[in-house]
Amino acid sequence: MSGSSSTTISTELGLRLVVPQQTIVPLVASLYYSGSDPYAVRMAFHVGTDEPVEWIFARDLLAAGIKARHGDGDVRVWPAAESCAEPEGLDVTGPAGAEGEVLNIELSSPFGRAHFEAPARAMSAFLQRTYQIVPAGQECAYLDIEAELNDLLRQA
Repeated sequence: MSGSSSTTISTELGLRLVVPQQTIVPLVASLYYSGSDPYAVRMAFHVGTDEPVEWIFARDLLAAGIKARHGDGDVRVWPAAESCAEPEGLDVTGPAGAEGEVLNIELSSPFGRAHFEAPARAMSAFLQRTYQIVPAGQECAYLDIEAELNDLLRQA
């Protein structure tokens, strides 16, 4: 196992929540990646004064979604040349990209559905940093299966 497996990186992205009637609600999400959980990207949505709402995404799904529509079930990700809303850019981290590229993220749960727009360039830059920690296709080399199994058995 590589020594970088304990490395964690994070960043903040300015997102837009697209609600019915194409209204836009700006918000901030924090992205986290750890070499000790090499397949996952954690995204914490800051939606007010309460604790952030956290979703866990497959890193490969986010990376693939920058190029084409991907995902089934609860999470769908796809690129767009421009926002569903007014093309003003995403203020928290600057414009969405040189060509106004947007990464659409749609989440579904028993409590409802949410559609977010994220700056594709910033998401891509974050993902590139994760691949410096754990290269694509080498995730299994960074897993400590024995520790994972012990954690599961302790919780049972």
